[in-house]
Amino acid sequence: MAKTIEIEPKEFWDDLRWGREHYSELVKKYPDKWVAIVDKSVVAVGEGIKEIRRAAQQKAGRRGHIVTLFVECGDHVY
Repeated sequence: MAKTIEIEPKEFWDDLRWGREHYSELVKKYPDKWVAIVDKSVVAVGEGIKEIRRAAQQKAGRRGHIVTLFVECGDHVY
């Protein structure tokens, strides 16, 4: 049986692009936090990806294709 590959909709890519374009603003507001972006705005912020994904799904009224980014402030040593 062939596996179906699901492709993200245009809105997902638009939100991802918006997140990248506004990353410096996100760093100032949400350093070292996970953010979820829907319709080119931040809809959830938190310490863990699961919690913000769940909150974003509830707020957006949809399950998948939600952009989540870790907004790293750059002060980390790995």
